[in-house]
Amino acid sequence: MSQDWTVLCTTAEVLPGESHVAWFGDVALVVVNHDGQFYALEDRCTHEDFELSAGPYDPATGQIECVLHGARFDVRSGEALCPPAYEPVRSYPLKVEDGLVYVREPG
Repeated sequence: MSQDWTVLCTTAEVLPGESHVAWFGDVALVVVNHDGQFYALEDRCTHEDFELSAGPYDPATGQIECVLHGARFDVRSGEALCPPAYEPVRSYPLKVEDGLVYVREPG
C-alpha cells in the first residue's frame, strides 16, 4: 500500500462549513472543512451504497447525513451514528500545505 501523498483539492474549494467531492484515483471522496480542519470520507453510505455528498453536512455537529434513509456519520472519524447504518465509512488521512489538501491511502 502506497504512503505517497496526492493533491486532492485546494483549501479554497472547501470553505469552513462546506463539503466538496474530489476523486482519489477511482474513489470518490467527500472532503469536509469542519472548523478549519479537513476530513475526507469515502463518498458512500455503508448501509445502501449511496452518495453521502448528496446529503446535508451539519457544521454544528460535524455530521453528514445520507438522504436515502437518514443514516448519519461523524465526518471526523467516519463512525456510524445511527441506524440503518452500523458500519463506519472509510476515512482517509489528509494534510494541508500551501493551500493544497493532500490525501493518502489509509493505514
